Amino acid sequence: MNRQVTTPVIPNDITVHLGLPDEEAKNKRIPFISYIKNVACSELYPSWHENALEANILAIISFTLNRIYLEWYPSKGYDFDITNQSSVDQQYIENRSIYENVSKMVDHLFNNYLVKNHQIQPFFAEYCDGKTSTCKGLLQWQSEELAEQGKTSLEILKYYYGSDITIIEDAKVAPSIASYPGEPLKLGDMSEHIRIIKRQLNRIRNNYPALPFFTEVHEFFDIVTENAIRTFQDIFNLEVTGIIDKSTWYKIKYLYNSVKKLSDLYSEGIKEEELQLKYELEQQEGSTGPEVSGLHYYLKVIAYFNPDIPLLEVNSVFDKNTKTMVMAFQDTYRLPKTGIVDTITWNKMEEVYLNILNHLPEEVLVYKDYIYPGRFLSLGMQGSDVEALQKMIQKLHKQDPTFPSTESSGCYDSKTETVIKEVQRRLKIEMNGVTGPLEWRYIVNQIKEVD
Repeated sequence: MNRQVTTPVIPNDITVHLGLPDEEAKNKRIPFISYIKNVACSELYPSWHENALEANILAIISFTLNRIYLEWYPSKGYDFDITNQSSVDQQYIENRSIYENVSKMVDHLFNNYLVKNHQIQPFFAEYCDGKTSTCKGLLQWQSEELAEQGKTSLEILKYYYGSDITIIEDAKVAPSIASYPGEPLKLGDMSEHIRIIKRQLNRIRNNYPALPFFTEVHEFFDIVTENAIRTFQDIFNLEVTGIIDKSTWYKIKYLYNSVKKLSDLYSEGIKEEELQLKYELEQQEGSTGPEVSGLHYYLKVIAYFNPDIPLLEVNSVFDKNTKTMVMAFQDTYRLPKTGIVDTITWNKMEEVYLNILNHLPEEVLVYKDYIYPGRFLSLGMQGSDVEALQKMIQKLHKQDPTFPSTESSGCYDSKTETVIKEVQRRLKIEMNGVTGPLEWRYIVNQIKEVD
């Protein structure tokens, strides 16, 4: 079942650059609601009609959220969310006084924003005063006249932005989290972030046809993905590594925002189907899927070598035992003890797991090839871990001739893929031919049963 993710939230805080984007100036981190109050008092007159104030405040909120949701400035390499300059954003005056009626109205409206034509991203509600400057969006002084004529705030907004403007109310308030997963994505990784990148690259390709097209938008970083990233990096003058590091991630995001004109009154927009992901970005109690299976495998190995983490029974669902183990892991490695596997926890878990593999005690070195190598293996990949997998397959075939076999070439070929599909058929999971911890564990367990 697909789950909609990455929908807008109201951030707790916002970072404002007190100058033009390229100007050397300080950044100020302030509560989001305080920022909106400041801008509203800097841009508007408190004596205006209530409906005009409400329409303008909603435009200010939506404009701000558009900048944050698209990571407009971070995608260009800046370390802030928005500037305080009305020439490029909207006016914020440090330490200014706040009008009481405006403050109360923002308290009521701060977690509402505008969307257009059923799009997901907060609408880029461009506005100007309409006297000293003009624009294609809302004209502030004229909006006051419309309010005096009896128009409601929504009618005023539709007058300027179109009849398909709607107001999203009571949006979730949460910490603002960067879209970059925190660690580079590379060959052998499996993540919903990879699916996101593939969708964005496919859309960018409409404008840059030299880019390859992903006929299959899945969550695995395979050879096809690596080659596509190399091509992208080469075209856009990035270091050609085939790895999605922070600079590559945000270059893709910047181009995606640009080709879809997401900060434009007449944007192509982001539709709901573009945000449908197969699995959750965060794993928590009740979650299921291959990421939970991988999580359980990692936890059991880590718990085996670390007495501070209880080695409990787990199944295919993130249950209370999983949560207990996760919280123990987070406590051990000084992470927020939430019981939720977010990006930070997952990255730390992978780091700890790989460190265990690289420093196995001498008494268990003989079993090293039986321990999952920490990366998803797929068609075209090469390495000693692929060869170890193939040798286990051969051993299992020798013990059970009904089980298919393959050569131990160290290259993940079509025969190896076929064998893994048979494993997946027996496990009653998706037959994609990719070897993850679930498939690896099945083969090891079958060998142990015969041994």
